[in-house]
Amino acid sequence: MRPGILIVDDLPLNAELIGHALEAEGFRVSWAASGAEALELSHEAQPDLILLDAVLPDESGYEICSHLKSDPETADIPVIFLSALNDVGSRVKGLKIGAVDFISKPVHPEELLARVRVHLRIREVNRLARSGNQRRIEALRHAQRSILVRPEQLCEAHFEVCYLPLEEASGDFYDVVKIDPDVFGYFVADVSGHGAGAAFITSALKALLRQYSGPLYSPEDTMRGINSVVSHVLSEEQYLTACYARLNLRTRTLSVISAGHPPMIRVKADGEAEVVHGEGDAVGLFHTLVLHCREVRVQAGDRFFLYTDGLIETEPGANRDQGSAHLLKACIRHQEAPLKEAVSAITSETLYPRETALDDVLLLGFEVRP
Repeated sequence: MRPGILIVDDLPLNAELIGHALEAEGFRVSWAASGAEALELSHEAQPDLILLDAVLPDESGYEICSHLKSDPETADIPVIFLSALNDVGSRVKGLKIGAVDFISKPVHPEELLARVRVHLRIREVNRLARSGNQRRIEALRHAQRSILVRPEQLCEAHFEVCYLPLEEASGDFYDVVKIDPDVFGYFVADVSGHGAGAAFITSALKALLRQYSGPLYSPEDTMRGINSVVSHVLSEEQYLTACYARLNLRTRTLSVISAGHPPMIRVKADGEAEVVHGEGDAVGLFHTLVLHCREVRVQAGDRFFLYTDGLIETEPGANRDQGSAHLLKACIRHQEAPLKEAVSAITSETLYPRETALDDVLLLGFEVRP
């Protein structure tokens, strides 16, 4: 399709001269005589480029440009100022507001055409780059979600999860592993950072967890095995915290390993709740981890909750103890609800009253059945 150009100038003769030059080269041209009309046409016609006079009868071109760049629907449209104002201050002001170029009046058609073509080509290159990046991010997001086990895929593990990534690709990860018919592993991790870099690490964790979670490995061995690989591939600034809980229904014990991760919450069948603290180094910081395994006796009706710190950090620099206490109360409050409803309600109540999430959010709950 022919590129569309919107000319914004209150003098019809100026617009006509510029329009003829553009139309002769195959461009589609529309005209607005005021700032209000320019904003309306920008939304309706979605031009590929706007030629904007700096001086208009109702609003200045600078104000119109500012409106255009603050609106997501028009922010991507390149704006070139046309003005008799030729001083450096006027040019810099226009470029700072978001214009891509500044052409002095009187306009020379050949210069105008050359600059219009350059900026339209730049826009097309940027559009293609964004489209390619979006496809890659979407593919990464889909791949990351596809490796996360869903409760209906492993019903006998009796777990539910609420997973709210901050970006398209998350640094939070969870997995549930069936080690044998009566032994299950529940794993939650939080990779430092966000986006694609963190997501690539989470995609490797699933394979590592399965490699090191069989009967041959204790819970400490599992975490150390993951660390032995991850510590060699993380950048110097990266690490991950993790919590791994192995439930043995035959012995009625839960073995808990924490690697620098927020403590697990237990709500007993009788309604009593406790925080299951664990001590251990974060994964990836050292080649040898110092870990401590906590053994917990369980009974039918007990519920356990693993989570990442995005759920308890209400704002930057906030006291995490307050967030943890709020989470603990929510877990107790919803003890009688079915686990799926409880996990959803606990997440909602703990995040409230934040308007937007500050980090990836993950809550995994599982319960001991008779």
